[in-house]
Amino acid sequence: MSRAVWAMGTLAVLLAGCAAPATHQSVTPVAPMQMGLAGGPAPYIDQAWWRSFGDPQLDRIVADATGGNPSLATALARVRQAQAGLERQQAERNLDVSADLSPQVQRLSGRYIIPPPYGGSVRFVGTGVVNLSYNLDLFGRQQAAILEARQSAQAARYDVAAARLAIAGSVVQTYLDLVRADAQAAIARATITERERSLRLVEAQVRNQLASKVQSTAAATLLAQAREALTAAEGSRALAVNALAALAGRGSDYGAGIGPTAARLDAGLPVPTVLPADLLARRPDIAAAQARIAAAAAGQQVARRAYYPNVNLTALAGLQAIGIGNLFSLDAGTAGGGGAIHLPIFEGGRLRAGLQSATAQVDLANAAYNERVVGAVREAADALALSTNLQAQRQRAEQVVRGFAETGRLNAVRVSSGLNSQLDLVDNDVRLLDARLTATNLAAEAARQRVALVLALGGGFSAESVQP
Repeated sequence: MSRAVWAMGTLAVLLAGCAAPATHQSVTPVAPMQMGLAGGPAPYIDQAWWRSFGDPQLDRIVADATGGNPSLATALARVRQAQAGLERQQAERNLDVSADLSPQVQRLSGRYIIPPPYGGSVRFVGTGVVNLSYNLDLFGRQQAAILEARQSAQAARYDVAAARLAIAGSVVQTYLDLVRADAQAAIARATITERERSLRLVEAQVRNQLASKVQSTAAATLLAQAREALTAAEGSRALAVNALAALAGRGSDYGAGIGPTAARLDAGLPVPTVLPADLLARRPDIAAAQARIAAAAAGQQVARRAYYPNVNLTALAGLQAIGIGNLFSLDAGTAGGGGAIHLPIFEGGRLRAGLQSATAQVDLANAAYNERVVGAVREAADALALSTNLQAQRQRAEQVVRGFAETGRLNAVRVSSGLNSQLDLVDNDVRLLDARLTATNLAAEAARQRVALVLALGGGFSAESVQP
């Protein structure tokens, strides 16, 4: 009994001497309530939210981009790398079996431990053994390392979800630029047709001395303005097509397959009126930051438990003999087993530095999380404010269009009645085209901001859908 008590006391003293020093974190994660997230839950968002625009061509481009974008390929490669790291850490807990085979011809010393006739002669010396080793992980260091690797792999998976969402969002917003260009080009073409007809009419009047050259010049100027608007719209369309090809990870020939757009700019996307309380739980980048905090905390435990003994069980079995004929005899058998204990006693501050570094890594993960939270809240708040503001701007712009259209109609009546000159239509026609282009631009911007709000709300992300 006294020996057992002595052994337990000795172990207690050793473990007490191996205790890791206290560490203190200087950064803590911010709480959602600190960010003013006190509203109700966010509205439901379908993970394929872009289908609300009702354009099969858009659906196809999103599918191409989320399958072939180089940024997504990078994120997927990081997942594979993190998964391999996890499997490597898990393998450290398994039984390690290896075999050593060492056949060689050797002159044995005649003045050493082997006497004549073997000593002093050249002989075959053969060894063939199987080695077994198993880490007991009594203090959980390897378990903490596995947890660190698992959380790092999960963070990489969340990064993939965030990359997919960002790519889909970029495609949809770029496609809305394409829709805007098509709509403005349609307005310009309709205006060109109308103004070409007006120019022909004025030129006929000039030939019949019913109108002046000034009126003809004014009509030609209005036509040039419309053609300028068409050229600008076509240029914007070309840039949008090139951007979509790049997002899809394709070459310039990809744009040849992008035809006229059919997306509805007023598509019904879920738009809350206040910042939702569950905003942070809906975003993949926030989930990735949280997983990295957990990974850093596990890494801190790995560094802390490095102060404790590492206990391994070892065993070997095989054959050892001098002379080929003796190698396969029963007496050539050898076997052994035991334990190996590694206990850090003096390591020059290496373990302390490792623990301090791991603690700093936790602070860095917390700081990165806090930075991401602040950014997420601002993104959502900005998108919500701009979406509301653009909706109000659209209403005003539509009123302006209706006003100029009505003014133009009344002016045309007065011109046909001889009360006004054709020149009186010029200023209003210029303003009407600009107003129509502006209204279309605001409609596209409003749609883009609704997309930005959907992205800020996580785009239908669910942590449960991203499983190991």
